[in-house]
Amino acid sequence: MGCFNSKLTKHSPGYEDPVKLAAETSFSVSEVEALYELFKKISSSVIDDGLINKEEFQLALFKNSKKENLFADRVFDLFDVKRKGVIDFGDFVRSLSVFHPNAPQEDKIDFAFKLYDLQCTGYIEREEVKQMLIALLCESEMKLADEVIETILDKTFQEADGDKDGRIDRDEWQQFVSHNPSLMKIMTLPYLKDITTTFPSFVFNSEVDDIAT
Repeated sequence: MGCFNSKLTKHSPGYEDPVKLAAETSFSVSEVEALYELFKKISSSVIDDGLINKEEFQLALFKNSKKENLFADRVFDLFDVKRKGVIDFGDFVRSLSVFHPNAPQEDKIDFAFKLYDLQCTGYIEREEVKQMLIALLCESEMKLADEVIETILDKTFQEADGDKDGRIDRDEWQQFVSHNPSLMKIMTLPYLKDITTTFPSFVFNSEVDDIAT
């Protein structure tokens, strides 16, 4: 019994009680416990230190730790709540919770806004949307001519930028995604209801296809 207890108390840095995390997120206690097994697998893939660094995150997310991608960098930054360059277990669960099918839509919209607000100014600028769109296209191995990308940007800002000041604020973003719900597909991962030891991949293709049409 003593050996069993000592094994239980050997946790990663930043480990938090599954009951506490379940109360704060959309996950059940059993789902949080399963996520801990997943977290241990990811956090030891490059350096076995109980924390997820950017290389390990990209390896899990994109199966390629060496590939530079603005989208991957931005998602990592948003998961790295404490701004330490690594993700601990508590941050991992809380951040991943926004992608749960049962998470509030408002939380999903807010996370998506932050994803595009690269400079953290509280506004989404045209250049930020362009950079993210190119990153998403690159990740899905799609290529569009510059003219097509500019047309997409024109269409997006014509619809989303209500006061025509050349940028999208939070209220405008909320209105825009409410009229274009397909943009929020990326914010829900159905298989989070049934956690396995395979890291759930984020689905970009549906968003890119919808933007491009």
